[in-house]
Amino acid sequence: MKRLLVFVFLISTFAVAAPQSSPPPMLPKVFAGWQQTSDNVSADPAKADPTYTDLLKEDGFQAIETAEYSKPGRKMTVKAARFDDATGAYGAYLFYRTPQMAKEDIADQAASNNERVLFRKGDLLIDVQLDKVTAMSAGELRELASDLPQAAGNQAKTPTVATYLPAAGMVAGTEKFAQGPVGLSRVDSPLPPELIDFGTEPELASADYNTSQGDAKLTVIAYPEPAIAGARLRAIEAWHPTAAVGSTQPPKVYAKRTGRLVAVVTGDISEGEAKTLLAAVNNDAEVTWNENTHFDRNSNLGSLLVNIIILIAILTGLAIVAGFAFGGVRIVLKRLFPDRVFDRSEDVEIIRLNIGR
Repeated sequence: MKRLLVFVFLISTFAVAAPQSSPPPMLPKVFAGWQQTSDNVSADPAKADPTYTDLLKEDGFQAIETAEYSKPGRKMTVKAARFDDATGAYGAYLFYRTPQMAKEDIADQAASNNERVLFRKGDLLIDVQLDKVTAMSAGELRELASDLPQAAGNQAKTPTVATYLPAAGMVAGTEKFAQGPVGLSRVDSPLPPELIDFGTEPELASADYNTSQGDAKLTVIAYPEPAIAGARLRAIEAWHPTAAVGSTQPPKVYAKRTGRLVAVVTGDISEGEAKTLLAAVNNDAEVTWNENTHFDRNSNLGSLLVNIIILIAILTGLAIVAGFAFGGVRIVLKRLFPDRVFDRSEDVEIIRLNIGR
């Protein structure tokens, strides 16, 4: 018995002490002439960014892979971060992208600032540091993107709330996305988390806009249902923000609801410009028509007419066959049994009743 207990204790100790299996690699060994020289995969968000680990966790961080690539006279460092879905990678991409970055045509979204290139593919965020930029760099990174694993189903769907941000007057590269209180604090929003109520699982997008009085921020919050959006709008309208440090006036807040969206404008902006900016945010209701359209085979009028004609032809054919069968049987019986079945040898007298007499 004691030996058994010792054995169980040793097994449990080794099981606890055994190192956990590392996440599977995401980056290819070779692409576009680049050869991987070192690789490290970790599930620790601090290895990805020790400063914003809380944000990475909120976005659904899973793993980070850091690899070094080289080819004659060149080197490249690539970091690949995987998230639970494309929504997390989308939020992280907008957070790490800076307004100074230029838009690039790589994978789903991409931006670059000299030797640094940031792009997203599905639920993956890729950060590339080049030793120098050449005419082939964009093509090489597109080949790298094509070799990355592709997310499928709901994991590949990105949020649509940012599409409601109007393009007119927007400061390029200032779009941000948040799905929790940590992300909200990172996008410099003046709205407190309890006012948005992240317990209802909203999605938030914001961007800066140029106005005649300075800069303003437009925040669009997408809620699951219009009723929730209406309740949050009333809470925002009843909110009385305090003045910022160094200012004697509280910030101006303008808000409206459209469908399941709540749009909020804050910052240095006149009431007229704020109303114009809010008017550009509209939630078009999606209507699903599930009533029978009568275009199926059984309900189509043309198909019905064809079936009627076929039925008439079948009935006519059966009538003809029955007629020939009846006539044929009569002829055969007359030959086999003459004057016994159908014909009579004697006239049959008709009995009449002379009731009128």
